[in-house]
Amino acid sequence: MGSDFEQWVQIALSDQIFPQADALAILSDPNIDLMRLTTAAGDVRMTYFGRQVMLHRINDIQNGLCPEDCGYCAQSKISDAPIKKYPLKSEEDIIQEAHEAKAKGVYRYCMVSSGRGPTATRTQELAHIIRRIKTEVGIQTCLSAGLMDTEKAQILKEAGLDRLNHNLNTSESHTADIVTTHTFQDRVNTLTAARSAGLDLCSGMIVGMGETDQDIVEVAYKLQEYQVPSIPINFLIPIAGNPIYDYNQLTPQRCLRILCLFRFVNPKAEIRLGGGREGHLRGLQTLALYPANSLFVEGYLATRGHSVDQVYQLIQDAGFEIAGDDQSSRTDRSSAEQYQLDDNPNILNPKTTTGVSV
Repeated sequence: MGSDFEQWVQIALSDQIFPQADALAILSDPNIDLMRLTTAAGDVRMTYFGRQVMLHRINDIQNGLCPEDCGYCAQSKISDAPIKKYPLKSEEDIIQEAHEAKAKGVYRYCMVSSGRGPTATRTQELAHIIRRIKTEVGIQTCLSAGLMDTEKAQILKEAGLDRLNHNLNTSESHTADIVTTHTFQDRVNTLTAARSAGLDLCSGMIVGMGETDQDIVEVAYKLQEYQVPSIPINFLIPIAGNPIYDYNQLTPQRCLRILCLFRFVNPKAEIRLGGGREGHLRGLQTLALYPANSLFVEGYLATRGHSVDQVYQLIQDAGFEIAGDDQSSRTDRSSAEQYQLDDNPNILNPKTTTGVSV
């Protein structure tokens, strides 16, 4: 490993602020050897997380019907994507799906409710559901429900919520290009409210929306400033009907560089492979587990993803371990099934995705 990489590892492991000039170089310098960069990021990941990979499952508990105009989102009021819209699922359905997630070896159950933010009544409903999940299921919980103030965040904390998710999505200067119904500061205020209430933070970004290298770096350092312990990196999935469709920015190598950047800037954070990893990282998904130590299974908000069995295989083939896995939920594949090709066109070519609801 070259001296630059060794120095970067030492900086990341010594609680120093990673130099922004080097962060930009990770994204833009064509002379940086990608394999050596990935190995260096892997050294940092191994120090803090070992070979463990955490699995998360999203439950879209309310879909569509959103008054916001986020151009990347199939649930927004300006999207023509043919998604299935529905109000809040029943309490029993949400709890049953939590049981199913735990049975599949999922570490954290992530509930996502569309909309600008919960009303006082909805906050109490969500708190009641969270109490039941914590007592009846016993699984780590995360909630994404839009903008939130400290009072509502405190109610959810008292109910037993472990983490509140609210992604920054992009930099402050680029936010107005992708949404006009709320501001970057609105999102930062929600993170502040959650932290004030004692909730763990989960916040990341979506790449591939026309942002610059500087935009990506700014988000990485903003999350470092807030000491966010869980950072999902989503790769834009082009969905027909969304105003922000495809900027043709992402290649597997660029996606890997972005993940390495976030690992060096936020060395102790859980870096998660989010939406679009299957189609954008493609053959580099195994290498992505060197900077990243977490991923979603079975789909995202509007698109399908790999099954639990496929994810188990990916992790095991790479020589990593599933956090909390007792192997009881693993489905054995026959020798023939091991060699079948993935025939899901929505995974192999994200541009053909048409907003299939999970």
